[in-house]
Amino acid sequence: MLEFDWLFADTAVLAAAVFVFGLLIGSFLNVVILRTPPRLEFAWRREAREILELPEAEELPPPGLVADRSRCPKCSHQLAWYENIPVFSYAVLRGKCRSCRAPISIQYPLVELLTASASAAVVWHFGAGWESAVALLLTWFLIGASGIDFRTTLLPDQFTLPALWLGLLVAASASLFVPPTQAIWGAALGYLSLWSVYWLFKLVTGKEGMGYGDFKLLAALGAFVGPQGLIPIVLMSSLVGAVIGSAILIAKGRDRQTPIPFGPFLAIAGWIQFLYGDWIIATYKHSMGLY
Repeated sequence: MLEFDWLFADTAVLAAAVFVFGLLIGSFLNVVILRTPPRLEFAWRREAREILELPEAEELPPPGLVADRSRCPKCSHQLAWYENIPVFSYAVLRGKCRSCRAPISIQYPLVELLTASASAAVVWHFGAGWESAVALLLTWFLIGASGIDFRTTLLPDQFTLPALWLGLLVAASASLFVPPTQAIWGAALGYLSLWSVYWLFKLVTGKEGMGYGDFKLLAALGAFVGPQGLIPIVLMSSLVGAVIGSAILIAKGRDRQTPIPFGPFLAIAGWIQFLYGDWIIATYKHSMGLY
């Protein structure tokens, strides 16, 4: 037997190993979530100056995603390796910078634990195989995109479009989750459904109810679940969004005009439908006596 056959032979052992690996991926996703928006804004400003033929501004680029070491945003203390251990370092430091004692955002351990738990759930559900590998990539895309959207109300194309192409190419090459025809229809109807709602809402109210990134995200999810999974995703995301969005507004003391990003709720509903959609539909049909 090969050296690591034992790891793939037992699903529970593999899920535990992926949980630990997921903590590391979650730590990297924290960097992605925090550093991607300023990097995008920097690139947009440069492109705008080129289009308008303005002189380049003397502006340093934001930190990169890989090469630049993590620092405290308040005192610029460069974190040592033992201050970057997922979850553990946050607990040992009691959520404060070792240098200036400024509070560390709870986002760091939450994203790490979420990524680890979701990754382990994927492997537990699909087992060892290409299904798990693709599902893990989708899961990480969704967590990164949701984190950015939650913080900035932006859903970058750098996340939604690769996820869309991943779903279409996987369907075209291996039909791992849905056949190619269903993947194409799922992507098209996913985009067009929210696009239609957007324009209908804008024509009636004169306001924008959501962004184009939401259309692309639902299109990406549609490529993985097919058209039959779109209605459950929209219903679940609307329900979760209404509950969590209201709780956020109440907790922060904001009015109803405060924009609440829809992308994270689409991602949650899409991930649940992707993994457990068949079980949810079967349970619903059984409870309704449909078979």
